[in-house]
Amino acid sequence: MHELGVVIKVVKTVENFAKSNGITNIDTLVLQIGQLSSMIPRYIEACYPAAVDGTMLEDTRLEIEILPGNGMCKSCHKVFNLIENKYCCPYCGGENIEVLSGKEFMIKEIIAY
Repeated sequence: MHELGVVIKVVKTVENFAKSNGITNIDTLVLQIGQLSSMIPRYIEACYPAAVDGTMLEDTRLEIEILPGNGMCKSCHKVFNLIENKYCCPYCGGENIEVLSGKEFMIKEIIAY
């Protein structure tokens, strides 16, 4: 499970940001994870308590927003959800697809109080 290492890096990034900006209390950390990302949201949630233990984020709440895995068919130029349509264009049946979104993994928001 590589998610733990990634979450530890996220925690360090947030801590550095908070210290640089004079933030002492963080209420919520919001992450965005794309459907096509190698990160598995439930694993991120599961390892979050261990990653924040003993840090300034120890009492924070984690929110995860899932971003759709969208692609565009290079034949008909229509945009569709890749997972829902099994990487096959629902409009023309084409399989020559350009991935537009869904591989993201990012810190969206740090909510301080």
